[in-house]
Amino acid sequence: MTPSSPDRRGGLAALLGPYLERAPVAALLLGISSGFPYAMIGATLTTRLAQDGIDKRSITAFSLAFLVYNIKFLWAPLVDRVRLPLLGRLGHRRSWLLLSAAGVAAAVTFLGFAEPAAHLGATAVAAVLVGVAGATFDIVIDAYRIESLEPRQLGVGSGMSQYGWRIGSVSAGALVLLLADSLGWTGAYLLCAAFVLPAVAACLWLGEPPRHREPVAARSAAAMLAAVVAPLTEFFSRHGAWLVLAFVLMHKLGDTLANLTLRLLLDELGYSNAEIAQYDVGFGFVAYLVGIFLGGLLYTRLGLKRSVMLSLVLMGVSNLSFAGLAAYGHSNALLAFAMCFENIASGIGGVVVVAYLSALCNLSFTATQFALLSAAASIVGRFVTGTTAGSLIERLGYIDFYLLTTVAALPGIVLFAWLMRAGLVEDTIGEAGLRRSADGAAPAPSAEAPR
Repeated sequence: MTPSSPDRRGGLAALLGPYLERAPVAALLLGISSGFPYAMIGATLTTRLAQDGIDKRSITAFSLAFLVYNIKFLWAPLVDRVRLPLLGRLGHRRSWLLLSAAGVAAAVTFLGFAEPAAHLGATAVAAVLVGVAGATFDIVIDAYRIESLEPRQLGVGSGMSQYGWRIGSVSAGALVLLLADSLGWTGAYLLCAAFVLPAVAACLWLGEPPRHREPVAARSAAAMLAAVVAPLTEFFSRHGAWLVLAFVLMHKLGDTLANLTLRLLLDELGYSNAEIAQYDVGFGFVAYLVGIFLGGLLYTRLGLKRSVMLSLVLMGVSNLSFAGLAAYGHSNALLAFAMCFENIASGIGGVVVVAYLSALCNLSFTATQFALLSAAASIVGRFVTGTTAGSLIERLGYIDFYLLTTVAALPGIVLFAWLMRAGLVEDTIGEAGLRRSADGAAPAPSAEAPR
């Protein structure tokens, strides 16, 4: 054995050690369960409806079921404030997680038994119920993850959660298609309902989150209204909160515009389905996983502020690779580079920005505040893409359009740089222990913020 072997082993252990701790491993399990309901009403349901002979207009209308995920903040206060009878003895977060897991399994089962060709309306109701149950499951899982992770683990935990989400969504979607031929759609959906079990196992393994704060019981209409308003007033009472909200709303605009229009560019350049599958799906998926891993490392090594700033710059610059592809034309090598660059940047950004959004949550209102912030982070980009992206491409052409998406990333970068310079990143973080560690220093023990 060479003298350098212990150092190498020590370096590898230091590198992988944070990912093998209990809470990040549990975040992986939670992510697996969180990702699968989305797949059940995504491409999987589209394939099923098409094979049952449903017309294209009706099939595309089913995408409205996804809107539930964008309005989940409306009932997130219930998850934060309402203590469940009987199950509540297991703990506030655990009882809600078990109830929502059962709801997801029941909704997916209902969708499995629905017959689109005979009862399209019932199938639509089932799809919406899967959306509602899945969005509620997400609310609980996000709160459970944030409260189970120590401040120093937020970056790694967010990465593990995203690994899990990808594993759960891809695995469930593929498994349904593989089993549908032999078991039928009903049998395939019934088996996939078992994807709720990783999250159930995680909550039974970890127990009630150590950083959870038990809510004060709401015994009147005024108290219930306060439960809804309090998370908002608490957040906006922080110095610079409105600027932080502006950053959350705009930081993904350029990235979302670029990603949601990429398939149009590939079709324009004449890429075959096989090439798209190999480079966009294959290379992109692996690169995204690499980016998630790098994001966890960067958050740990650089701290919150510097890792977020780096990720914003990378996500903005990565759009230039699409402009280069549009200018050069059909090139598999350039497409592979663009997919790897963009997905690594998105993986890093996904981890560190989610960690930042998690850090913004006050532990008294974790579920509500994270639901609001995560919805805000995606809604502007999707709205702009859906209303103006097509006309911009027709007017500007692909090269100038992707240059514009890079420019669209600049306001988020500039605003976050100003927040850093003004000290508002620390001022708006939800917990005192996280504030002290926002610059990358070793986290201090988390202090209780006023309720």
